Amino acid sequence: MNRVKSASKNIAFGYLGILLTGPLGLILRTYFIRHLGDTLNGVNDWYISIISVLSLAELGIGTAMNYSLYAPVARGMTEKVKSYMRLYRKAYMIIGCVVAAMGILISPLLPYLVTMPEGAAGIATSDLTLYYFIFLFNTVSTYFMAYKYSLVNAEQKNYIQSNIITITRMVTILTQIAVVVLTQSFLWYLLSAALIELAQKIFANYYLNRMYPYLKDKDVAGLTKEELSLVVTKVKALILLKVGDVMRIQSGAMIITAFINVKIWGFVSNYNVVINFVAAFVNIALNNVTSSFGNLVATESKEKQYLVFRVYRFLACWIYGFVTVGFFVLLTPFVQLWLGEERLLSAMVVALILAEFYFKGDRIVLLNFKTAAGVFEADRYLPFVQGLVNIVISLSLVHSLGLAGVLLGMVISGLLANFIRPAIIYRTCFEMKAVRYFVDLLKYLLVTGTIMILCHVIGSVILKELGVVTFLLTAVMIAIVFNVVYMIIFWRSEELRYLKDIVKSRILERSKNGR
Repeated sequence: MNRVKSASKNIAFGYLGILLTGPLGLILRTYFIRHLGDTLNGVNDWYISIISVLSLAELGIGTAMNYSLYAPVARGMTEKVKSYMRLYRKAYMIIGCVVAAMGILISPLLPYLVTMPEGAAGIATSDLTLYYFIFLFNTVSTYFMAYKYSLVNAEQKNYIQSNIITITRMVTILTQIAVVVLTQSFLWYLLSAALIELAQKIFANYYLNRMYPYLKDKDVAGLTKEELSLVVTKVKALILLKVGDVMRIQSGAMIITAFINVKIWGFVSNYNVVINFVAAFVNIALNNVTSSFGNLVATESKEKQYLVFRVYRFLACWIYGFVTVGFFVLLTPFVQLWLGEERLLSAMVVALILAEFYFKGDRIVLLNFKTAAGVFEADRYLPFVQGLVNIVISLSLVHSLGLAGVLLGMVISGLLANFIRPAIIYRTCFEMKAVRYFVDLLKYLLVTGTIMILCHVIGSVILKELGVVTFLLTAVMIAIVFNVVYMIIFWRSEELRYLKDIVKSRILERSKNGR
């Protein structure tokens, strides 16, 4: 129950953050496109992809750090926590310097990685470089204090980080909206965010030092050879995981901007902004239980772990299925209402984006559980293979199929994890075969696909005249139809019964406390 309480608190504050910052982000993007144009919109999103590649230098140390802290934090071993945190501080200092060096080294290549759309005014190389270094500064400065959040998260207090980020994000967005409208300058747009985020990092460092004063202790014992060896082993495995993930996820953006043009990547990013806003809202519930999983793995039996895993997976498929159906019917109409018909993508491209989104939900379940359980070595080569498959398919198809070819590479490479990783996790964590996993996958797909067809037929009738009212009516229809049908089909399942028992327990506890 303590794990449920912690997860619930983290989820609640996470939702609050998304509700406050998500709509503001859409408003900012609207003003950005209106005042700075589609090309700079694509350039801005392209820089974000470049910086994600540079973040390879972190190489999974943060993930290994969280796993190593779960047990000592759960057992109140403060001295051991201090030892791990000192190691991570040194590691992150080195990482920050490596990222800075890598960023400087690749800066001369920037002009060769961008194709401007026909008829668009080019951006001077000096300006591209200046903008890039502002992004680089934001990333590098993060490494000098971000490691402290690992201790907060290991204590299942993720809401602290969420709240700091939420406040910073709100101030940043409001400031950037004013800057874009008043100056119409991309440079000042970037500088305003950089200054606010720097202030946030200084404050967060001070706050966490006050929260954990022992982190400043000079007398800290070193880790044993066995403990250090375990961390090193897991980091080595995570290096391949991180390299592969970045190759798969960010190579698509690179190929689109290099072989098609940066404006088209901006159009894709418009759709992704909406998807990521909703996904962030969804993933608050899924990601904030990872630290609770770490505690579960450290303290409970395999039988209990397996039950909780199945419930977690059921909930994720329900949520991701609902959101995917909603996007299938409403995403393109929303972008049309928001930004205009000239920025719409083809039905094939949208279908591929949503296929990647749905199966990503299943991968999040697998990734979060295996991260909490410390299962890094068994599938260390998988993301690397995925990255290579994605690059080969995308480069092979980009000239013949264009944008759809790149996205097809993303979907196919992603599915490798959906089929390989369950077998590894079931064998390693639960000591059983993954037959039940794939049976459930087929069951969830059939149910979601059937409801999708039903909602599409009804929605096409309602949306014949596209407007705000018909859009909202369709959204209400999807919410009712999907969730009612899903609950009817799975009402007697063990997973849904478990969730109902948790809800009943929480209601009963609240009623007792209310007295």
